[in-house]
Amino acid sequence: MPRPTIVAVTSLAREALVARGSGVSVVCSQGVRLGAALHAAIHPGVAGIISFGISGGLHPELVAGNWVVASTVRYGDRVILTDTKWRQELAARLPNAVLADIVGSDTMVPTPTEKSHLHRTTGAVAVDMESHIAAEVAAEHQIPFAACRVIIDSAHRALPAAAVPALDANGAVNVFAVMRSVMQKPGQLPDLARAAFDACIAERALRKGRKQLGLGFASPFVNGRAVERDCAGQADVSNDFLRPPICETP
Repeated sequence: MPRPTIVAVTSLAREALVARGSGVSVVCSQGVRLGAALHAAIHPGVAGIISFGISGGLHPELVAGNWVVASTVRYGDRVILTDTKWRQELAARLPNAVLADIVGSDTMVPTPTEKSHLHRTTGAVAVDMESHIAAEVAAEHQIPFAACRVIIDSAHRALPAAAVPALDANGAVNVFAVMRSVMQKPGQLPDLARAAFDACIAERALRKGRKQLGLGFASPFVNGRAVERDCAGQADVSNDFLRPPICETP
């Protein structure tokens, strides 16, 4: 019988690199492709699915680098509960994590007005584009589900226009798309610099938090010691990406 593993769901290449580790397989995709890829990754050995990465802040007190552990994931009229034991363990291990609702969105939520409206109407404190997909797949397969996300842009910050086309289909930064947007609207440079600085803070928090979660993303359904024995002598890929990036104030 295969050793129980956790599937980590991400949409960005750098999130996927941080998520990787012993006892974890990673699905990195977006939108409809993400759902299909996650369904394909389900096998009898999967003991849990976790949505992991960055998110937009909806609560006015959350800032870049803050952790949110989902108590529920909301999407339209649907509310999906996360696993009780798993979310409690995540909240205990992640520094100053907020345990609250997360809302899923099929599109980016770039403006403070849109963020404020979403916060008022759903009560969620953070928004991302993957958690609702992961939650629905987990519910369909009756697999324990959790979500933990780092805030990258606070509720009062607007994402610059260059951030919208910034990612390609593989979750990597499309540098040419960003440059093209800046050339068309050079006035967004200050906001873009601020966004880059916030992204650096968020990535540093993501790396630190991932290290604290350890083998199997702190899941109560994975025997961390057994995974450690199985992987003894093997390099943990995630360790290569846990060195904090250098952030300089713009």
